[in-house]
Amino acid sequence: MKSLLLNSGVSMPCIALGSWAGSAPKERARASSWLLTGLEAGYRHIDTAGLYGTEGAVGEAIRQSGIARQDLFVTTKLPWHHTKRVRESIEESLKRTGLDYFDLYLIHWPQTLVYENDNPTPLNADGSLALDESCDFNDTWREMEKALASGKVKSIGVSNFSIKTLEQLLKTAKVMPAVLQIEIHPYLVQNELVKWCKDKDIVVVAYAATGYAVVREDPTIIALASKYNVTPTQIVLSWHIGRGTGIVTKSENVGRQKENLEVIELHEEDARRIDALDKNRRLSIKPDKQGRMFGWSFDRLGWQEEHAPHTEVKL
Repeated sequence: MKSLLLNSGVSMPCIALGSWAGSAPKERARASSWLLTGLEAGYRHIDTAGLYGTEGAVGEAIRQSGIARQDLFVTTKLPWHHTKRVRESIEESLKRTGLDYFDLYLIHWPQTLVYENDNPTPLNADGSLALDESCDFNDTWREMEKALASGKVKSIGVSNFSIKTLEQLLKTAKVMPAVLQIEIHPYLVQNELVKWCKDKDIVVVAYAATGYAVVREDPTIIALASKYNVTPTQIVLSWHIGRGTGIVTKSENVGRQKENLEVIELHEEDARRIDALDKNRRLSIKPDKQGRMFGWSFDRLGWQEEHAPHTEVKL
């Protein structure tokens, strides 16, 4: 499998198997079975998070696979209510997985939520998320750097950050983030942010990478799938790899797990046709009725609002 070299000197397989399994405890526990089939299909990078509730399932799948730890790459993320307890949170995640270290550890969101009986979604009286403004991600990053020095994590990075928040982070950071994980797909191409990260030697990893059915059913994607005699999913994932970004894919079906590993090389003009589908449209998570994303405005996050779609490019 193709890999990307991080600025930490660590090699990261560019296609990860995502482990998000919803909020139901039964579904989270069941994740170990399809994570195991993914490892058997050839995945060597698993992406999880403290907030997903699947770190235990990831560890169980790894043990059942019999694959040597050094042949695997495991990413997990710091929960947004643990930003004042980075060291403790890493130890808890390691205990849940049964691992000795993580290959990559990310700040999951730039927001900090209050720590309240380890509740991941503490609420204010009005039902909004309870933000903790006494801690910012610069403080958290200093603790992440200490974790890196400890050897419990081999690389550190961030998720759901923007140019604005990254520039704020770099004002105090001593270690450049190795990875930025963000939502990217043909309806949200994020060209400016991808280029900014490339210039800083930060590897970008895309989640919600296929854009779900709404992107896979786009006429341009369908036409390209027919042209190359592959599936729409393979067209989109191949577009990502051609851009030099990593991807997180998620499927519980072993056939689709294998399919997602089979990327092709797109002609440059076809990649440009996919670029032209950009709508700056987020599909993974939508803002609330107040136009905020988990308590923060788009301006504070450094995110742009959705814009009108481009005219479709005909093949």
